[in-house]
Amino acid sequence: MTTPTAPRPRSRRALLRAAIVPAGLAASLVLAPLPAAVAAPSADVLIAEVYGGGGNSGATLKNDFVELANKGGAAFGLDGWSVQYISAAPGPASQWGVTPLTGSVAPGGRYLVAEAAGAAGTVELPAPDAAGSLALSATSGTVALVRGTDPLTCKTAADCAADPRVRDLVGFGTAAVREGSPVPGASNTAAVARKGGLPDTDDNAADLAAGAPTPTNSRGEVAEGSTPTGPTEPGTVRIHDIQGSTRVSDRTGRTVAGVPGVVTGVRAYGSKGFWIQDPNPDADPATSEGVFVYTGSADPTVKVGDAVLVTGKVTEYYPNFNGGSQSLTQLSNPAVTVVSSGNPLPAAVVVDTRNIPGTYSPAAGADGTINGVALDPEKYTLDFYESLEGMLVEVRDVRVVQATDKYNELWVAADKQDQKSKRGGLLYESYAEPNVGRLMVQQQAPVSRQPFPVANVGDVLTGTTAGPLDYNQFGGYTLVAGTLGALQDNHLQREVTAPAGERELTIATYNVENLAATNPDAKFAELAAGVVTHLRSPDIVALEEIQDNNGAKNDGTVDASETVAKFTAAIRAAGGPAYDWRAVDPENGKDGGEPGGNIRQVFLFNPQRVSFTDIPGGTATTAVDVAGTGAAASLTASPGRIAPADAAWANSRKPLVGQFSFRGKKVFVIANHFNSKGGDQGIDSRFQAPTRSSEVQRIAQATVEQAFVAKLLAADKEARVVSVGDFNDYQFSPALAALTKDGVLRDLVNELPEKEQYSYVYQGNSQVLDHILVSPEVGYAKYDVVHINAEFAQQASDHDPQVVRIKP
Repeated sequence: MTTPTAPRPRSRRALLRAAIVPAGLAASLVLAPLPAAVAAPSADVLIAEVYGGGGNSGATLKNDFVELANKGGAAFGLDGWSVQYISAAPGPASQWGVTPLTGSVAPGGRYLVAEAAGAAGTVELPAPDAAGSLALSATSGTVALVRGTDPLTCKTAADCAADPRVRDLVGFGTAAVREGSPVPGASNTAAVARKGGLPDTDDNAADLAAGAPTPTNSRGEVAEGSTPTGPTEPGTVRIHDIQGSTRVSDRTGRTVAGVPGVVTGVRAYGSKGFWIQDPNPDADPATSEGVFVYTGSADPTVKVGDAVLVTGKVTEYYPNFNGGSQSLTQLSNPAVTVVSSGNPLPAAVVVDTRNIPGTYSPAAGADGTINGVALDPEKYTLDFYESLEGMLVEVRDVRVVQATDKYNELWVAADKQDQKSKRGGLLYESYAEPNVGRLMVQQQAPVSRQPFPVANVGDVLTGTTAGPLDYNQFGGYTLVAGTLGALQDNHLQREVTAPAGERELTIATYNVENLAATNPDAKFAELAAGVVTHLRSPDIVALEEIQDNNGAKNDGTVDASETVAKFTAAIRAAGGPAYDWRAVDPENGKDGGEPGGNIRQVFLFNPQRVSFTDIPGGTATTAVDVAGTGAAASLTASPGRIAPADAAWANSRKPLVGQFSFRGKKVFVIANHFNSKGGDQGIDSRFQAPTRSSEVQRIAQATVEQAFVAKLLAADKEARVVSVGDFNDYQFSPALAALTKDGVLRDLVNELPEKEQYSYVYQGNSQVLDHILVSPEVGYAKYDVVHINAEFAQQASDHDPQVVRIKP
């Protein structure tokens, strides 16, 4: 497929907008030079807010407090940690005060530490997550987040920056100990709080600002009265003012009052809340007119069609901050007034080929992200979707391109110009062509009230599917349907590979997705049917993700004989051959995968058709080598593992190599399971182009295996080598280029018709992760990806198996 050199012209939503002049909110920012010594910026937990005026004259709150936030993607444990405080100008006798912490901070969550109370104030803090007795100054001082509970000894900015126990530090007022310059403005009535997006540039004055204290605990509770009762009059701020013309609102962290809108959708499960949309839009196509109102643990009490006024705090929620996700602008801790009910909804924006831009993403800004880049919704796909965030959108008569999953969601193709696979999916053919029309579809109603359609790839949601456009970590932009189109079942069939001739050796690969002896019999039976019926009982089957006998139970077990025995018995019960098998048990906990599962590759082979050449010496830590030359070339261990001590295989599966004989001819088979793509930034990431961090290890793994194959071919240029498995990378990836370097192997997926090149479906893209490669001497090779799983709602595994027929 040829990459277009220029985006195809598309029209933006045809939606008449009335110009509204928002009331501006001004803010000034003074940036001071950073000192030479600073602590490393925090990627997860940090100090979000400090208030020392509690109980002082004029204060509303009774207590001082310190609030922590976690901008990471995983819970952050605080057992053994502390927050500490020292005065603004510490002298020789000054000491740090300590408040120990316990528990953890949830990803995206808050953690409230209550400190000393004063004599004044009328409002209690929400239930704190930890409590101490530190008496903070209202105007000047330093608070540190510390790994450990021993008091710090540093009394200068440089000394504290050099102390590895200091995770984060905030100096305010005239504090001598601070990061960069101290943040000004703290008082009896003003806290200092981190700005939107929780920046941490190690300059307190740049990262934090003074404002009304907003204590929030881990349950999202706020101080009584800090969230006002429902507004009675519209305020001056409209939704398009909140959303702005970039991805991150310039009002983040501020409370906005009386925002008007009509409720367009309600979600009472998962991330609970409701969407509102302004029926009186502005004239700027870059500013969305919809926003999500997050109600926390409380069920929303509004209904679709209610006209409401909402007072709430503007927040940017990152579903997966460390994974590079974009953010969702929302209103949190809301106070809501229903003005009227039964109002008509704003017209939904039709999303289709006519208005989805053909260029996926703009270039990143100076910070490496697209967060602050002005939206251009007529030019870039991601900008187009962002300009509709929270608004009603609809798609019509759309093809399903990823089947319904266990979370009751599916993917559709809104753009009919995206590259279609043979069976109705969307082909992922290069990093530059991510398929712009992919949209996840969920529904607002829980499945207990409204069943979600069970669809396969190629089915169609007929008519209109409409709802607010959301954003989540599993699919990026997502249509949360209030109206679902009717399902047209197009009866996708599971494939059966062509029969092999008597003189053809058949070799298959199948990722059986964490198969353990403890799994239900039904899973074994379904996988066995795939081998016997759909793959036609290949002579050799390389299995990936065979777990040890007790699966994910982490007790040191590495033996998988019970798992394999149960699977071979299921194959016999399905009418297949009595397979023999070979494998090498891994070291406990050294090969990655599900903790405790000890996944590994296993060879099954039909002894009536092919023989295995057993050569002793293969262990988890012994590297297999090549012995002899020409026709006498062989492995030094069979089965064996390729370079298991090489750093390329750290916490990853080591290739399993075996020597077989078919009709008197040697065949070397390598079973692979390269490291996963975990940790890579998504296609829709705020970082553009996304970083594929896991790719580095796969390139190293491919380089090691290529060298082994090259050594085998140097010993015997006529060696027949077949390398199979789950390589966790695409046919156009640098890893596959490294594996096929110098022509030692050829990737058979490239010999399939273009529309058949896929074995896995992810986020609506049909893509290649599994491969079969052969050495030059193999020559004749009839290759088939047998589509029985990846395109179906009912799956035995998330991967499709593959098989090749060769004539040694």
